[in-house]
Amino acid sequence: MTRQEIIDTTNEFLIDEIEVEKESIAEDSRLKDDLGIDSLDFVDIAVIVERKFGFKIKAEEMMSVQTLGEFYNYIDSKINR
Repeated sequence: MTRQEIIDTTNEFLIDEIEVEKESIAEDSRLKDDLGIDSLDFVDIAVIVERKFGFKIKAEEMMSVQTLGEFYNYIDSKINR
C-alpha cells in the first residue's frame, strides 16, 4: 500500500467514522489539540485500523505519535516493513 493510499484511507475514516472536520486535516495537525481526538476516539481508531490495515495498534508505540503525519508514518511502518 502506498503512502497516498494510507493517507486517503485514514482521512476517509477520520471524516466518516470519527467525525473530524475535513478542513482541519493536515499532516501537521495534532491529533488531540487540532483534531479533537480523545481517548474514546482512539479506541475506535484502533478497531478501525485493525479492520482496514490488518494490525493492532500498540498503545506504547502511539505515545510518541502527536501529529497526523506521524500517524500516517506509524501505519506505513507497520504495513510496509
